[in-house]
Amino acid sequence: MNITELTVHELQDKLKNKELTITQITKAYADRIEEKEKDVQAFVTILAEDAIKQAEEIQNKIEKDEIKGEFAGIPIGIKDNICTKGVKTTCSSKMLENFVSPYDATVMEKLKKENIINLGKLNMDEFAMGGSTEYSYFKKTKNPWNLNKVPGGSSGGSAAAVAANLVPWALGSDTGGSIRQPASFCGVVGLKPTYGLVSRYGLVAFASSLDQIGPITKDVQDCAMLLNLIAGHDEKDTTSENKEKIDYTKCLKNDVKGLKIGVPKEFFGEGINEEVKDSLEKAIEKYKELGAEVEEFSLDIAQYALATYYIIACAEASSNLGRFDGIRYTYRTPEYKNLKELYKKSRSEGFGPEVKRRIILGTYVLSSGYYDAYYKKAQQVRTLVMKEFNKGFEKYDVILTPTAPTVSFDIGSKSNNPLEMYLADICTVSVNIAGLPGISIPCGVDKQGMPIGMQLIGNKFCEETILNAAYTYEQATEFRKKYQPQFKK
Repeated sequence: MNITELTVHELQDKLKNKELTITQITKAYADRIEEKEKDVQAFVTILAEDAIKQAEEIQNKIEKDEIKGEFAGIPIGIKDNICTKGVKTTCSSKMLENFVSPYDATVMEKLKKENIINLGKLNMDEFAMGGSTEYSYFKKTKNPWNLNKVPGGSSGGSAAAVAANLVPWALGSDTGGSIRQPASFCGVVGLKPTYGLVSRYGLVAFASSLDQIGPITKDVQDCAMLLNLIAGHDEKDTTSENKEKIDYTKCLKNDVKGLKIGVPKEFFGEGINEEVKDSLEKAIEKYKELGAEVEEFSLDIAQYALATYYIIACAEASSNLGRFDGIRYTYRTPEYKNLKELYKKSRSEGFGPEVKRRIILGTYVLSSGYYDAYYKKAQQVRTLVMKEFNKGFEKYDVILTPTAPTVSFDIGSKSNNPLEMYLADICTVSVNIAGLPGISIPCGVDKQGMPIGMQLIGNKFCEETILNAAYTYEQATEFRKKYQPQFKK
């Protein structure tokens, strides 16, 4: 038995039946990290030694009946823009290279309450800005399916770590597809919850009206379990919704008879790779076989969503990143003559090229004379996007699209062409603009053996619907049994 290949619910069964101990599980992951991290480069900070000590303590307490709880001792990986008390939170930036968070994000408090063990902080595009995890200050994460290809981004470290079995599950953040696109590229499950379902307190902000923390897991059941743990109202986050607590594992009924699925034709047009289209068409046929009602329709906002997203996201990023000034807890240039030079040099040296690009664009669209033409107009289009989705959900329970227009691409092939990189978000950004939930699940591989992702979008706070639709498809196709990362070079 290879412990690190098991899902979290399988690990729980082994613990319950006393076939494994928490110490054995944590040591297995520590050994796996030692063996494969040099190839995958998924971590910024590895906490394996601390994790083993913690596992031994938890195991002792469980044996003495001092701790109860089905998640006690299960390890996890955390994206490096989620604050963790006493551990570096760098956002994969030189600007925060030595920043140790003095507090825990709300999601971390919830995980610690369950005695879940943090294996380390995972690599990402700097300040979550990018779609390939090539914009990290520290390292370029590789895709475990093929080490010459990107894992996607910005949560590329989280998706690669789960796919490579370095962690059983992980937390990522999604501003315009940053959980779903890397999940698609790495052949794992990634969920972006409805805006406001999971607290953003302690998530280093990129674009506050779009950001959302969510799970990246090996299968849909694990995804539902991790969402159970992190969802819920938080007084510390003013955008957090006060909703009744739901057990998302109870919605996994393995039945989609009568489910109405809408397929927007605009998401299958120009720019979508033929092999991706073929895989999605097969998935659509599978849903029909399973009893779902599938229909093509027009979602006429796709062409405006990307421009709208980049105007709003960059404007909010420009505002949020103003706090990194070299004065307080961030990188400070060693040589400066006056305050203005301190600001200028600290920010010039501390931020990478993609972050600077987005700050400049965001400052421009917010500036006097351009605000009405760009930012205000983008907010008006955002309202249209929401209305268009509302119209779609009057007729359909789920909207089905590709997660990304292509499979994972070669490292270095798009990093010098920002526009091409931005176009990779075409299928995911509208979900964030409208504040909807979206899940990516694997639905096949291309001729080179690289995974292809399918995105299921639900109405606001209808996570149960998309989780069940994803689970039913997953059970019918058994992707994980057929395909595993190859670590090809």
